[in-house]
Formats: sequence, C-alpha cells, structure tokens
Amino acid sequence: MLAIFEKTVAKSPDALVQNQQGESPSAMKDGFLAKHFSSVHPGSVVINLASSGSMAYSSHKQNPLLPSHFAVVDDIFCLFKGHIENVAHLKQQYGLTKIANEVIIVIEAYRTLRDRGPYPADQVVREIQGKFAFILFDTTSKATFIASDGEGSVPFFWGADAEGHLVLSDDGEVVKHGCGKSFAPFPKGCFFTSSGGLRSYEHPVNELKAVPRIDSSGEVCGLTFKVDSESRKDKTGMPRVGSDANWSQHY
Repeated sequence: MLAIFEKTVAKSPDALVQNQQGESPSAMKDGFLAKHFSSVHPGSVVINLASSGSMAYSSHKQNPLLPSHFAVVDDIFCLFKGHIENVAHLKQQYGLTKIANEVIIVIEAYRTLRDRGPYPADQVVREIQGKFAFILFDTTSKATFIASDGEGSVPFFWGADAEGHLVLSDDGEVVKHGCGKSFAPFPKGCFFTSSGGLRSYEHPVNELKAVPRIDSSGEVCGLTFKVDSESRKDKTGMPRVGSDANWSQHY
C-alpha cells in the first residue's frame, strides 16, 4: 500500500524532513511515486485524490497472514494491512454487520470519532487488538488518520519528499525511492492525524522525541520517534461535536 499526501493536508514532522536535501524528485509531480509503486507491484490500483495526493494498493504476492484491504465509505478512503483479533467485539461496539471486515471497522471508528467522539482518539486505536497498519483519508474534511500496532508487526514506513509531502507505504524501498534519507519506520504504537500530528496511543500523556538514525557510512539518515518517559503533556479529550463538524479540528 502507498499514500502520498500534500503537505497542507498532512504536515510531515519537522524532525522527519530535516535531512531531506532535495536529492529525490517530488513524489506527487506527474504521479512519479505512484507510477513507481505500480511498476514494482503488478496489478496496482491507483486512487487520485486530486490536489490532496494519491493512494495505491496491490494484491500481488500478498502475505496471507497480513492481508491488505481497501474500502471507500462516504468519501472516506482507507487502506488496511494485517488483521484484527477482536473483530467481533468491535463490530458490536460500532453496530456493524457480521460481514464487515477490518477496513470497515477502522472507517466506522473514525466516523464515530469525527461525528460524536466521546473519548480520546488514543483510546479508540488502543482498543484495536492485532497486527495492523492503516492509512485513512477523509476527502470531505481533508483529514488523515494513520496508525500502526504496538509491536510494529506490519512493515510500515514513512518519509517526506523533496517538497515536504508525506509519503507512507508498507514497502520501504518505495519510500526510499521517493524520500531519500528522510525514510524511516513508522513509529510502533503511534498514530498520526492531520491536525494533531504524531502521538503515542500507548503512552498518550508522554511526548515523543526524535532519535537520529545512522546509516552504514555514519551519516544521519532520518529519525525514529520514541516515547520520552520523562516528559508529560496534558491529555486532551475528544470533544463531542455535531455531524457537520470535524473532530480533527479540535484534536
């Protein structure tokens, strides 16, 4: 799976882009990175999100233990890879039918937060048990919702291209191709939103700190993010908002 978001839609963390030196072309220009993804993943489907970016996925040589899913519901696009262990519980919690799969659960969880969220977003992600990574984009509000499980069970990477656009994929080589030395693993146990940035759902009251990644030549090549156990921040609750509002504006 692949997602490229324009920098005004999803601002890359400053620490992630500090080593981007423009050695790679824009991932969005002329569909550069989406075309590359399609060339190395036969049968790829590319979704054009207009000026907001693009998404892509392929079922070619799919890992049966970590299957990929894609769905669109009410202009909410979602890519999901992996599996959820407590599917039955979450279906009941969100009032879903028996045929609903993992990607539908994630979309419904997001819609619940957006429209009537009574509790923090970190709690919603923490309640998802299993091995997973997902990328969600709401075209109506131009909001992203991205997360990885606490063990980092699913390969998941991100980076910033030469123009600062955010790139995410389960294929690390694709991210390297578009982001150069900005490439980094997506932090396990964390989630990212357009308005709230990167946060840990396992340790929601702690800040995240950037730790330099050193390549084989001894040069800094991007950063990873780890929970800073010595720092704490006020825990922000999820305001209850009407269906005509967007929870991400308050988070």
